[in-house]
Amino acid sequence: MTGIWGILNVTPDSFSDGGRYLDAEAAVMHARRLRADGATVIDVGGESTRPGAERVAPAEEQARVLPVIAALAESGIPVSIDTLNADTAVAAVHAGARIVNDVSGGLADDRMLAAVAPTGADIALGHWRGPSSDMYARAQYGRAAREVAGELRERMAAAAAAGIAPARLIVDPGIGFAKSGAQNWEVLRGLDEIVALGSRVLVGTSRKRFLAETLPGEDADEGRRDLATAVTSALAARDGVWAVRVHDVAATRDALAVLGAWDGI
Repeated sequence: MTGIWGILNVTPDSFSDGGRYLDAEAAVMHARRLRADGATVIDVGGESTRPGAERVAPAEEQARVLPVIAALAESGIPVSIDTLNADTAVAAVHAGARIVNDVSGGLADDRMLAAVAPTGADIALGHWRGPSSDMYARAQYGRAAREVAGELRERMAAAAAAGIAPARLIVDPGIGFAKSGAQNWEVLRGLDEIVALGSRVLVGTSRKRFLAETLPGEDADEGRRDLATAVTSALAARDGVWAVRVHDVAATRDALAVLGAWDGI
C-alpha cells in the first residue's frame, strides 16, 4: 500500500501554507490531524524551498522544527525532517526523526551524506539542479525522465560511498524543482524509469504550480489543487511509488482507497 507523507511547514513563507503552523503548538495539532487522516509519516520542514526562496540560518531552522519533532516523536508519530542542512538533519534525528528528506539529494550541503550515515536514519534523495533562487535556469533536458533517473543514480552511488546502505535510501524525482510544467508531466509519465532504480520512490506534486496551470479556468484555488494532487498521487501509486507527499492527506487517502477498489486490491 502506498504511504502518505503529510506536509508540515513550520515556516512563515512556504508557497501554500506559510505562517499557518509557525507556532509549535499549532504545528503539533495539525500534525496530529494529518496522522488521524491517514498520514504514515509527518514531514516537518523549517525552510521554504519554493521558487525564489532565500536560505534560513540553521539555528533558526532548528528552533522552528526541533520542538515539533520531539513532541511528535514522543507520541509515537513517525517523523521526517525536510532540510538541506546537515547539522539540522543530525539534530532532528537526535530529536526523534526517523528519515531525513533532502530535496537536493545531498548537493546543497556536501556534509549531508557523511553526517546522516552514522545516525542509522533513512534518507530521501531528491532530484535537484541548484538552489530555489534560480533553479529554473537549469531546466534543460533532452529526455527528462531518463536524465532525472540518471542523476538520481549518481546520488545513490554517492550515498553508498558515504556508508549509507541501499535499504536506507528513498529517491524522489523532484517534481517542481528545476523543471517546467511540461517537464514535470514528462517525468511523471516516466516514473517507471525512477522505480526501476530499485529504491523506494517518493513523489510530491502537492499544490504545485504545474497542476494549477493544467486545470481549466483561472480559479485554481487550494481545493482544486488538492483534488488534482489526489489524482496524480493515485496515478503515481499505480506506477509503483512507495509514498506520496501531500498537504491534504484525507483527499489522497480517499483517492488511494478508490484506486485500490478499482484494482481489486
